[in-house]
Amino acid sequence: MAYLYSMSGQSIFHLFVYGSLRSGFRSPVYEYISRFFALVGNARVKGKLYDMGSYPGGVPAIDDSYIIGELYKIQDESEFSWAIGQLDDYEGVNVESDEVQLYRREVTDAFINDGIIPAWIYWYNGEVSGRPVIVSGDLMEYLEKKK
Repeated sequence: MAYLYSMSGQSIFHLFVYGSLRSGFRSPVYEYISRFFALVGNARVKGKLYDMGSYPGGVPAIDDSYIIGELYKIQDESEFSWAIGQLDDYEGVNVESDEVQLYRREVTDAFINDGIIPAWIYWYNGEVSGRPVIVSGDLMEYLEKKK
């Protein structure tokens, strides 16, 4: 079941993405997301980004570290539960009892322009110790510099 509400019971229809779901990657899953979600703009959330090898891992932070990404809003609120459920499957949120849950979906504050919008994010659910920190918080910039 895809959760639509924050702990306060408020409906959340925004989604913050920082990895393969970003528009610049043009991955097959981005093509999916762009059918159901409209890009609001570039945004950032408090967190640290780690290089997990073939994918990034974002974890919440209380210091002044930020993850750079994009903020989206569902185009049709009646489709949100189904659309976010598909993304939950892609991100490994819904797993079988013998599988490891790679990410968990939670509500965070997305900073965009001069405002703050509550949005869903997929936080990495595993161990990050010993993994390289992406200091800029921007996966696309990081990968470009690695080339």
